[in-house]
Amino acid sequence: MSLTQEKQEKKQSNVVPMIIVAGLFFILGFVTWLNGSLMPYLQQVLQLSPFQASLILFSFYIAVTFTALPSALVIRKVGYKNGMALGLATMTFAALLFIPAAKTQMFPLFLLAQLVMGAGQTLLQTAVNPYVVRIGPEESAAARISIMGILNKGAGVVAPIVFTALILSGFTDTVGVELTQGQIDDMANSLITPYLGLAIFIGVLAFGIKKAPLPELPSEEEEGEHKGQLKEALAHPNLALGVVALFLYVAVEVIAGDTIGAFALALGVESYSVMTSYTMACMVFGYILGITLIPRFISQQKALMVSAVFGLVLSLGVILGDNNSFAIANSLSFILGGAQLPDTLILIAFLGLANAIVWPAIFPLALSGMGKLTSVGSALLVMGISGGAFGPLFWSIASGSSGQAVDLQGGYIVMLPCYLFILFYAVKGCNMKSWK
Repeated sequence: MSLTQEKQEKKQSNVVPMIIVAGLFFILGFVTWLNGSLMPYLQQVLQLSPFQASLILFSFYIAVTFTALPSALVIRKVGYKNGMALGLATMTFAALLFIPAAKTQMFPLFLLAQLVMGAGQTLLQTAVNPYVVRIGPEESAAARISIMGILNKGAGVVAPIVFTALILSGFTDTVGVELTQGQIDDMANSLITPYLGLAIFIGVLAFGIKKAPLPELPSEEEEGEHKGQLKEALAHPNLALGVVALFLYVAVEVIAGDTIGAFALALGVESYSVMTSYTMACMVFGYILGITLIPRFISQQKALMVSAVFGLVLSLGVILGDNNSFAIANSLSFILGGAQLPDTLILIAFLGLANAIVWPAIFPLALSGMGKLTSVGSALLVMGISGGAFGPLFWSIASGSSGQAVDLQGGYIVMLPCYLFILFYAVKGCNMKSWK
């Protein structure tokens, strides 16, 4: 057999696994960005304060903090394929937990369901991300990661629309009014069938992954297992500051994607449950823009600077904007389909465009020059996802307890220091090779 034929056969053998993995990335995005609709919905049904509502996101993202390292150990013991199946099985159990939570309307049970969902998602991510890199040629890994990223964010466009169609379509004129107990019961019970369907779908997928023709990848020993390597890695300012920058980036990404619905609810927007789709659509566009422009026309570092400045400008626009102005919606009516949305809401959605290429830019800049410490550096950077737990929490604290739109609007001030730090990292932090 010739070398060309061998390469061709290997390429063909990777097609089915990559299609399966692409489906898993879509599921990951769907479950993650479903939170943008779930948060304001539960806030309305359970009559939660902004702080309580932020715990819905906190319980999901905080799972990354304490399950990331155990997930890596699980993958090393059972392998990538079984790790994917276990992650999906955990997510199936989490989806089933929403049924008793909806029936009893117990807020702590919803938080437990979110925590378990976050843990399952972390396990799945830990297995599927390295799989994408190692299933094909190293030189095309970046292209595969970019495609998976678009699928992940694309699912964020679809998830709120599906949520609205399946759960909210039967409820009209419920925004801005005091709900009766009957309405609350009906809205809570409307979660049962969709989440049962989600559990069945993910459960069948878990079984399918177990039986799928996914080749098992050889395990790699972690290079950072000996004592002192963590300290050695953090001695590199570009990595240590990169971890902080990624933490703050995920914080603002989740604020923009998952609190926009709660803000829209406070503004009396009937379509509050689909608002996350707007942010995610902007993010997908930004992702495609980044793939097109970087590094052909603009460097990663300069793209990060532009993103940070754009984020600062948009954040100021949200904080200082007029909630009764619809000028942007009127000028973009051909894109928005005539939807009448306040300027402040659209500016939050535009943050998706500012945030899109921050992760792809920070990650390589932070790992530059790390050498044998690359694996431990990558693990530290992934831990930055826990910023998604704290961003909405700080936003809710800054917003106060009133739940009024003007107070929620003021809460977005917490994004300013985040973007300022990201700008500092883009200008100076990523080039620092020593703390001296």
